[in-house]
Amino acid sequence: MLTVPYYRGWFDLYVYYGTLDDWLRHGGRIYDYVLPGTPYGFTYPPFAALCMLPMALVPRGVAVAVAFALNAAASVYVLRRLVPGWPPVVAVCLFVMLEPVRDTFSLGQVNLLLLALVLTDLRPHRLSGVGIGLAAAVKLTPALFIGSLLLARRWRAAATATGVAVAATAGGWLLAPGPSRRYWTGALWDTGRVGDAAYVSNQSLRGMLARLGDPGGGWLWPLLVLAVLGVWAYRSYRLADQDDEGDQLSAFALTGAAACLVSPVTWVHHLVWLLPALVLARSAVAYVVLCSSVVWLWRFDASGVTGFLGSNTYVWLSLWLLISPRHVLHRGRLNRRSRRCRGRA
Repeated sequence: MLTVPYYRGWFDLYVYYGTLDDWLRHGGRIYDYVLPGTPYGFTYPPFAALCMLPMALVPRGVAVAVAFALNAAASVYVLRRLVPGWPPVVAVCLFVMLEPVRDTFSLGQVNLLLLALVLTDLRPHRLSGVGIGLAAAVKLTPALFIGSLLLARRWRAAATATGVAVAATAGGWLLAPGPSRRYWTGALWDTGRVGDAAYVSNQSLRGMLARLGDPGGGWLWPLLVLAVLGVWAYRSYRLADQDDEGDQLSAFALTGAAACLVSPVTWVHHLVWLLPALVLARSAVAYVVLCSSVVWLWRFDASGVTGFLGSNTYVWLSLWLLISPRHVLHRGRLNRRSRRCRGRA
């Protein structure tokens, strides 16, 4: 953490902590609070704020330690699901070098926890869908995985995920009606609250278009989103196989890449959703790129052809992981490794 570029200093965690402290102790409103000296405030649904309430009961330093521990635990689970059989020391060292992982830890973000929740539904089981539903209630991006369940014809899991997401959201509305009304009728649609769409950290299709000079994405953005969703749906549907963990992981990998592209805002730390695709692609070049922090070279000036290509490096990576067949070709090996590991267990 002391040696990686752009150490974040728990910035997002301080936003969460300040929001909850202001809400509970000072009668503030969740979506009016901004971290002093910044324009940034809470951007998640009220259910997420309710889940985070315990942190307001402890000192801020303790909240940082707990967040770090939770991210570490989530990382262990993610690695066990994505790279079973790898030597733990090797897996951890490679994992923590990835920029989205570093940023998630040093910002105090929730992305790894949500990825872990989603991966609990990788294989069918009695409670399939609960993890995805909870993740979608905390943050909207994982909701696309409900679509992945539908395309895989896992009807019960899709219904469970939808029901859990709706129930959690309704529970948030009952417990915090004012903030819920504010979020779902206004704050959700005000993307300016999240930050500047053209900021180089926004590695989505909309961020790419914003850096070309169109903050709203214009008419081209919805067309690109539809194209990406079309490719995702076609490839995911062809992978549908309820008994093959490799196909399930490939479908989840495609969904993670598509979610990063179509979301209006995909900060670099959101790119943990690329990890399943990165594992299946087995590309050393892709791994090095995602470790490199290369997009920050164009933090202050993304003009010109070089700026356009360089500042959108992670967009190109997401597109490649979406359309490349290589992560599908390797699924058989992953299945054999998984079966060997389960056999040894």
